[in-house]
Amino acid sequence: MLKTQQVKIIQEFNAPVEKVFAILSEHENLSKIFTPAKVTRIANGEDTRNGVGSARKMSIPLSPSFVETNLVYQENELIEYAITSGITPIKNHRGVMKFTDLGNNRTRLDYTITFKGRLPFIGPIVKAALQNGVSRGLKKLKI
Repeated sequence: MLKTQQVKIIQEFNAPVEKVFAILSEHENLSKIFTPAKVTRIANGEDTRNGVGSARKMSIPLSPSFVETNLVYQENELIEYAITSGITPIKNHRGVMKFTDLGNNRTRLDYTITFKGRLPFIGPIVKAALQNGVSRGLKKLKI
């Protein structure tokens, strides 16, 4: 049985929650934290541009592209998404971004990504790449 992998990142920003959420809820801005992936919006949400049903294509060099779709969207609080199509080395993928207003124009992002590798050795490799890459990308993000 394949083990569920979990990437957990906590990043604080010197900016109000509305500003952090506005940046990270826009699909096109995610290329900045998922380098070298290219992120392209392919669908707007049902009620809002980035809301439930909005989708993005993730293109990573030397691998097939895949689609992530927002499943939960609570403005300035929460975004949950999953891979909904494409060929990937992982399955049962879920991303959760929780935004917390810390007061004094400060925000905490609790970002959790869970998934299983399709083969036993794949999960830990993808986990390490995501943990390092997303952490670096969030630290470099200009808000």
